Amino acid sequence: MVGGKSLGDRTFSVTNTVIMVVIMIVTVYPFWYAIISSLNSGIDLQRGPVFLWPRIFTWASWRAVLADPGLLSAAWITISRTAFVTIISIFYTAMFAYAFSRPYLKWRKWYMALGFTSMYFSGGLIPSFLLINWLHLYDNYWVYIIPSLFGGFWNVIILNANYKAIPDALFESAKLDGASEFSIFLRLVLPLSKPVLAALSIFTAVGIWNDYGTTLYFTQSNELQTLQYLILKLLQTSSAVEQLSSSASLSNPAVSELLSLAQGQGEITSRTIELASMVIASIPMVVMYPFAQRFFISGVLLGSVKG
Repeated sequence: MVGGKSLGDRTFSVTNTVIMVVIMIVTVYPFWYAIISSLNSGIDLQRGPVFLWPRIFTWASWRAVLADPGLLSAAWITISRTAFVTIISIFYTAMFAYAFSRPYLKWRKWYMALGFTSMYFSGGLIPSFLLINWLHLYDNYWVYIIPSLFGGFWNVIILNANYKAIPDALFESAKLDGASEFSIFLRLVLPLSKPVLAALSIFTAVGIWNDYGTTLYFTQSNELQTLQYLILKLLQTSSAVEQLSSSASLSNPAVSELLSLAQGQGEITSRTIELASMVIASIPMVVMYPFAQRFFISGVLLGSVKG
């Protein structure tokens, strides 16, 4: 035994560290590869892949993507949609889950059966399209908001388990003080549920941010395109550079000329445009995670009940 640790303990620590480092590299490197490839000269990238850093550094691909006139509109649609849906959906779902967690709720078993059924069976694309069209939400901004206001029964199950972990003594004390159910939910339940609400908020935000199916099936206007759908169009186009140039020529001929010049000099190719688009679209979600990390490690009931 050396330094208070046995050989088995030191072997476990080293093995665990090596495994964690390998997992981290495997997880992070694809994103790093996309970044350095998008910042590399397009014509040089065609000669062979880069692995650690760009061989010929250039911002041309990023400037080309950010110059796309449809990008700002798509970014606004995606950001506003993600913010609205995440906040309202989490609040509505948390409120429903609180009512569902109370044993005195009427028809609770019926709600449970309906919720579990919705987890395994859906209406399907055609009935959903007909419903959206009947509600006059087709090709409307609200098609991004209204159908997503309820977060799903799986989130209800997670929140329900969290609420049941809160001691009944807290609810009884609040009711003795004259608090209503809504006051208990706002002033007691929500503050004690910050970690699980933060986790579900991130999962919801990532899911909404990455969704392109709503745009694909329920909109047709260019003004309602989201970032992910814009990237999908770039990936499916034989030449992403030509698509950006044609889009820019309609609103800003100078940008179109700049793109053509950069392409002629070999600074950008369809491959670097695609990679730059994916990296730029993923940056907000990557930045958001560290700010929400502190909620994951805080305790739900720390100091809420005195023995």
